[in-house]
Amino acid sequence: MLEVKNLIVNYGAIRALSDVSFNVEEGEIVALIGANGAGKTTILNTISGLLPVVKGQVIFKEMDITKVSPHRIVNLGISHVPEGRRVFPRMSVIENLEMGAFIRKDRARIRKSMDEIFRLFPRLGERKEQMAATLSGGEQQMLAMGRALMAKPLLMLMDEPSMGLAPMLVTEIFKIINDINRSGTTILLVEQNANIALSIANRAFVMETGNIIIQGNANELAVNPAIRKAYLGEE
Repeated sequence: MLEVKNLIVNYGAIRALSDVSFNVEEGEIVALIGANGAGKTTILNTISGLLPVVKGQVIFKEMDITKVSPHRIVNLGISHVPEGRRVFPRMSVIENLEMGAFIRKDRARIRKSMDEIFRLFPRLGERKEQMAATLSGGEQQMLAMGRALMAKPLLMLMDEPSMGLAPMLVTEIFKIINDINRSGTTILLVEQNANIALSIANRAFVMETGNIIIQGNANELAVNPAIRKAYLGEE
């Protein structure tokens, strides 16, 4: 579904990605793990068209989207749940979800999609008239995910969904991520919490200073002693 080929991306004078290549197959959950500053968020922003590419390609469903504008990338079937949620604080839950459906014109199906979001996230249904700024961190994360789902994506890019959440809420959010994947949406997941990322992913890529240094089956990486020491906090 997605192929990243020899990607080089700069932030000003700083090289953020150095010749990065990986792929995501349809139906998978693929995790990108690594320390802060490794380049994980840069990859998602580049796929979404938010950052220019120095060299390399991003191929989505056999189409080169390297220089395609962000709104057209959403149209093609890629939704992005950004780091820090980035909900519209002065809009209600319903208005935020409607913003997620901005590319769609099918009003009846949009209402049906919203009902599906409220089934997936019952708390959002209870707070649908509330301003997004008044929601808890966990509820804002649910809203950011729901907003992305309103575009009916084939591929969801998820950036640090566990950030700043209590452990119980993290478990709930990741159960929902699993449910979203089982319903047919492919997921590329960036996550600081390597333990939980590897527990739900099919495959994973470990990043360090703009490079992929290890890749493989998520279950195998989860028991790899070097990975456990470097990223899972074990001696």
